[in-house]
Amino acid sequence: MGSLFRSEEMTLAQLFLQSEAAYACVSELGELGLVQFRDLNPDVNAFQRKFVNEVRRCDEMERKLRFLEKEIKKAGIPIVDTGENPDAPPPREMIDLEATFEKLENEMKEVNTNQEALKRNFLELTELKHILRKTQSFFEEAEFHHQMQDPALAEESHSLLLGDEERGGQPMRLGFVAGVINRERLPMFERMLWRACRGNVFLRQTEIETPLEDPVTGDQVHKCVFIIFFQGDQLKSRVKKICEGFRATLYPCPETPAERREMAIGVMTRIEDLQTVLNQTQDHRHRVLVSAAKNIRVWFIKARKIKAIYHTLNLFNLDVTQKCLIAECWCPVADLERIQLALRRGTEHSGSSVPSILNRMTTKQSPPTYHKTNKFTSAFQALVDSYGVASYSEVNPGPFTIITFPFLFAVMFGDAGHGLIMALFGLWMVWREKQLMNQRKDDGTWSIFFGGRYIILLMGCFSIYTGFIYNDFFSKSLNIFGSSWHMANISDEDIKNNEMLELDPNVTAIYTPGSPYLFGLDPIWNMAENKITFLNSFKMKMSVTLGVIQMTFGICLSLSNYRFFKDPVSMFSVFIPQLLFLMCIFGYMVFIVFFKWIVYDASISYKAPSLLITMINMFLFKFPDSQDDYMYSGQKGFQIFLVLMAVACVPCMLFIKPFFEWRAHKSGKRTVRFGTVQMQVNGATEDTAVIMDQDEGEMPPPPPEGVSGHKEEEEFDIGELLIYQSIHTIEFCLGCISHTASYLRLWALSLAHAQLSEVLWSMVLHIGLGFQGWVGAVVTTLVFPAFAVLTIAILLVMEGLSAFLHALRLHWVEFQSKFYKGEGHQFVPFSFEALMEDHN
Repeated sequence: MGSLFRSEEMTLAQLFLQSEAAYACVSELGELGLVQFRDLNPDVNAFQRKFVNEVRRCDEMERKLRFLEKEIKKAGIPIVDTGENPDAPPPREMIDLEATFEKLENEMKEVNTNQEALKRNFLELTELKHILRKTQSFFEEAEFHHQMQDPALAEESHSLLLGDEERGGQPMRLGFVAGVINRERLPMFERMLWRACRGNVFLRQTEIETPLEDPVTGDQVHKCVFIIFFQGDQLKSRVKKICEGFRATLYPCPETPAERREMAIGVMTRIEDLQTVLNQTQDHRHRVLVSAAKNIRVWFIKARKIKAIYHTLNLFNLDVTQKCLIAECWCPVADLERIQLALRRGTEHSGSSVPSILNRMTTKQSPPTYHKTNKFTSAFQALVDSYGVASYSEVNPGPFTIITFPFLFAVMFGDAGHGLIMALFGLWMVWREKQLMNQRKDDGTWSIFFGGRYIILLMGCFSIYTGFIYNDFFSKSLNIFGSSWHMANISDEDIKNNEMLELDPNVTAIYTPGSPYLFGLDPIWNMAENKITFLNSFKMKMSVTLGVIQMTFGICLSLSNYRFFKDPVSMFSVFIPQLLFLMCIFGYMVFIVFFKWIVYDASISYKAPSLLITMINMFLFKFPDSQDDYMYSGQKGFQIFLVLMAVACVPCMLFIKPFFEWRAHKSGKRTVRFGTVQMQVNGATEDTAVIMDQDEGEMPPPPPEGVSGHKEEEEFDIGELLIYQSIHTIEFCLGCISHTASYLRLWALSLAHAQLSEVLWSMVLHIGLGFQGWVGAVVTTLVFPAFAVLTIAILLVMEGLSAFLHALRLHWVEFQSKFYKGEGHQFVPFSFEALMEDHN
């Protein structure tokens, strides 16, 4: 738990890598995932770095692989994921990969081009086939109607489309065009023909029964065959322009039936031949894509690893001989041996005779924060890091959040039935972890739930625990151990029919209290009229007590930030006054809560003074005249002492630390600040002090990055230091009051959840349970789905989210503000594993 309680000890190291071994060494470090490289060329443009051409080649390989992946998914071929994680290939293999990807891309583009051309020809022939078939029926229908008419009507229909100036002369021969148009454009097309040609055209159309495939998009398109009769070249030109405007495709159609029949036979023959070629092309394309689908995941991993290596090499510097690469990196001290072994393996794989060198460096820059986590602790650590990454060597609230966060959530959520559902959901996600890991999406609600599966499991388990304490199971109490209240003269039927039942242990003529209920609240309180009054008092005091305990624990954790007794000034000027201030006021308030519970039983509870009045009188120095009104002897003097002690802590927090800073400045000693640690250096440089501590086996945390480790050239300003200390003192004193009141949200949300659950039971499920016999069974069956949906949607999801956010606020503000600053930066190592997770 050491690395989780506080950051791993980090060091800045310098690497000297031979040019021929640099690639293999960086590859081994990427597999190890324990090194964070620094950019030694921050002023160099990305396009002017040494390995920019290799990075571009990797980008081109990724583009080709994405093209192949798109084609594979478009063809509906499953991509094989064997889970294989190959090592980064050597640089010489990069040429072979490029050639393979280039060959596949060109082959796929050529196949796609040929297939698109074949499909376009196939579409044209299919449309022509439908035109010949439909126009033949048009002409046969027209011929039939022509033969059935008398000669006068036939002559009239023959000259119907003649112009006014031509009707008296010899009638002209009708012309026609045939084509295909999209079905959705046909109504507008027909109206445009009528208006543009002034009704001097005759349109016949019919729909093609089977949809046709678009050769470009592959979508199914519904089309219609049309034939337009007109008279004269002017109308012919106008009709063709309209067809072109509506993207209708015109096809040649012979005038005689024999020619149309002969053309149809030729079209059918060509369609059969084209279909054979299309099938062969499709089979070839499918074989190529299936072969690529087996290797594309491995190819992606190799290309991304190569790109990551060259991108990292661009962060290095070249020495003057151009034969050695120099790198700087942060790494954990405990893993230096593993890093050196990785460098040795990389050197051996490259065949270099010169070993790689790793040197530790001293620096005043702030190291990154590194907490080793696993799949269980990572979710809780993410909650803490969302507020702010811990400063280097600062106490990490993560390990304590594992217990306190689900517990405070359960205090607000406390219902054993709802907690059971939540725990089962979390347990299901944990049980099917491997299967769900492959199915989750990177950006979605499901990914959030799955990432917090252990948080949900613990929240559900703690909710079951608090639910049994509150004796709430879907808003109903469980009489497991038998009620400790025994009615002396009242039957059970009278108890059920009494809607104004109040529990008062002092009324011994009616109620005979037995032994206390074994665990949690007595179930009879669920029937009592004064249930809310009793629970409000209990949960309110419980909330304040839990809040004071957690804040006290937070102040105690701040002591470890001062490295216990290695910084006595901060310990005596900050830690002890803060602890005394909290204990003298709010610790005493918790004490008298328990004192009242223990000393005042039911028979003398009416004599117990009010807690609120007692605390107000304590600060006003107003005390009762009669000795019988005190809770204990010496109360007056003890409360005066506590108030004076709390008031005395304020100037201690305000002036002691600035005074010692000022005295150290006057005596010529400089205070070197490293985060929350201070070191006094007299006659030695700060770098020397760092080396000395390193030799003693302990590396003090450097100051934040970009901030100098000393203020030798800055003028000492006591006024600025006093203002800074005053702000923190006022913030702490006021925060103790507001934070204690903030913990009352535990009581408020617990009461709200219990009342919502009770309302949902009484207004939904109770309706079905109120009927008898088969009617009750039917009504309950109909009502239960609504009850289940509302329970999950409102009480589990909405109320659960509300309790989650309030528990998060209590940790971020009320708890962590006592010891946690969160001003560090995360350790982000160069890791192939993290790289692959980001791309999945």
